[in-house]
Amino acid sequence: MIYWIYEQMLRRRISVLPAHICFMISGRDMADAPEKLLLVTGWCAEISTDVAKRTGSDVNTIKSLTFHISTPQPEEMEQYLPSIRSIGTIARLELHVNDTEEVSGSGCEVVVAIGKSGREEITAAIRKMAQDNVSPGQIDERMLESYLTFKYSPDIVVKSGGDHLTDFLIWQAVYAELFFSDVNWKYFRKVDFLRILRDYQSRIRRFGK
Repeated sequence: MIYWIYEQMLRRRISVLPAHICFMISGRDMADAPEKLLLVTGWCAEISTDVAKRTGSDVNTIKSLTFHISTPQPEEMEQYLPSIRSIGTIARLELHVNDTEEVSGSGCEVVVAIGKSGREEITAAIRKMAQDNVSPGQIDERMLESYLTFKYSPDIVVKSGGDHLTDFLIWQAVYAELFFSDVNWKYFRKVDFLRILRDYQSRIRRFGK
């Protein structure tokens, strides 16, 4: 009962939502709680609907969500693909595994990237520009961003379990608000997520200044 009351109190305090959220989890996290990705996706839809009703506007919603699964051996995650693909039943899923990409479902955009590296992404973008004969004088931030695989900038990056961040979205997340949760991914609750959203709206976005 107390848990429910606290959750409702947190929900009422949230009126500003980030447009894009990125969760960084490990292969171990995925093995411990493969169903959590679908659960968190559902939380985002639920919270967006709640805020839209209370504020009278559907503009301020969580529009996209990314889960990065850090693992040196992406093939070990194959056994969890059915659980990941279930996200396509409630959202638009874009799944990246090795060099393959598959899309399913509709609705809020959810990207799941398994074993991807930000440094590898930038290296691949530079290599592709060279293949396209892009001259050095043409290269600027906008040009480089157009060659990246993941063309968005998260407002929030969440790392659970107290581990260090990976280099995923190393270019795109330079101005993101970083949240480190001491709660392991397996035990990450809606209340923990609501706390992050509450703290997000209280922060001043400095954009690196």
